[in-house]
This record gives sequence, C-alpha cells and structure tokens, in this order.
Amino acid sequence: MPPRVCPWWGGYFIDNRFRRLLHKPEAILATHVRLGMAVMDFGCGMGFFAIPMARLVGNCGRVVAVDLQQKMLDALRKRAAKAGVADRIHTHRCQRDSLGVETTVDFVLAFYSVHEVPDSRRLFREIHNCLRPRGKLLVVEPIGHVTAPAFQQTVSRAEEIGFTLQDRRRIRLSRAALLKRGAAAV
Repeated sequence: MPPRVCPWWGGYFIDNRFRRLLHKPEAILATHVRLGMAVMDFGCGMGFFAIPMARLVGNCGRVVAVDLQQKMLDALRKRAAKAGVADRIHTHRCQRDSLGVETTVDFVLAFYSVHEVPDSRRLFREIHNCLRPRGKLLVVEPIGHVTAPAFQQTVSRAEEIGFTLQDRRRIRLSRAALLKRGAAAV
C-alpha cells in the first residue's frame, strides 16, 4: 500500500458525526445525485458519502463504491446494511494502478482521494471512460494536503483527458472542482 493512502483504521476518525457538521453529504451531493442515477464514490472509505448517495439514488439507482482497501469496503458493507441501503451499493476493490471498473455512471465523486493516487492521468482517463455523455465528476481535495497550485495541476490533468471545468465549488477546508465529461483526448 502506498504511504500516502489513509490507513483503514483512519476511516474511524474521518467518518463520524462531528465531520457531518463540516461536510454534510446530502448538501454537497443534492444538486448532482438524483433518484434512479448510477453514481460512483471513488475512495469511498467506510461510506461517509456512499451511504447518503444510496439514499439519494433511491431503490431504482445504484452506487459503485470503490476503494483500494478491503477493510474499508467491509466496514462500508456493514454500515450500508445497518442503514438499509446495502442492496443499492456495489463495492469494488480497485488496484493501486487501476480503477478496474467496467460500468457506466452518471456522476463520480472523488472526495479527498485523488492526491493518494500515483497516476492521476490514468485515473481520470478511467473515470472519463466510465461516465455517460454529459456525466460529471466532483473532485474535492483537503487544503491541508493539497496546495492551490497542486490542485490546479490536478484540474489541468483532468482537462487534458477531456473533462471541462464547470465550476469551482465551495466546500469547507477543501479545494473543489466540478468537471463535465467531454470528448476524450487522443
């Protein structure tokens, strides 16, 4: 496991009720995730966003929850069952160098996770391939780990792949960009 990846036990510190005061998943996702959608939570951890996403997509929708660490996915499954949304969430363990998802989705959330990926261009290419036409990607990074120039470089890499910057979002203690899928770059 790369040293930059949050250890699985760290999920208990970042997925708690106090964080909900800072990052309200429903408020962050409400304009992007709707009933019946297929969505992806990349770097889902223990489900801080995946479980609210499952509620927002409803019985007709689905959430693909992707993480590198099996223990994170196991904890997510237990929490999803307790929340009554396990049937809407498909967990997928990615590899360090590959997303490995072979499905299409309408929206992808990458919250505090892109900075942990060794090859963000490859990640953006794989996400681009998963998104339906006009699909959107919300990238959110922590200001404590990712400087403004580094975040701009992240956005530029996504644009090189074929994403178009739609908006800079305001999310507490974060840098955020909403990107729209465009034609893939050659």
